[in-house]
Amino acid sequence: MAKREAWEVSEELWKRVAPLLPAEIVRTKHRDGTRWRGGRHAADRRRTFAGMVVVLRTGCQWNAVPAAFGSGKTVHRYFLRWSRAGVFGKLWRAGLAEYDEMEGIAWKWQSVDGAMVKAPLGGEATGPNPTDRGKKRDQAPLIGRRAWRPAVARRHRGQSA
Repeated sequence: MAKREAWEVSEELWKRVAPLLPAEIVRTKHRDGTRWRGGRHAADRRRTFAGMVVVLRTGCQWNAVPAAFGSGKTVHRYFLRWSRAGVFGKLWRAGLAEYDEMEGIAWKWQSVDGAMVKAPLGGEATGPNPTDRGKKRDQAPLIGRRAWRPAVARRHRGQSA
């Protein structure tokens, strides 16, 4: 059996993903039945999904998707369309449910952690913010020099000095 790449979509995975995808846009034929009406044919959904997996696994840009998966713009357009339709949320939930059946998830031990407040013990001991160090407002005035004042208090456009 040939070894598959990490981003290749197996038949087993595709059978689970395909029912979650939104319905394809059906294009009707022209009155005489000879040609399509309204734009290009829809892209191959499996190949497009495989292109999304490549981008998500490798971190490459959408326009750097290998040509075997179709145009990067097409793959990105389908990704946005399927994201708005909630495909990836459904896929995540289905994966969690399947894993819960197989291994069991200890839900009572799951938690979310985050803090959006200042450190309570930081105070003044930590010193100034690194981005504020060395600013002119913190510097002492130079000795023996007058304070800077503009020569003209206010000047308007077109007014000469």
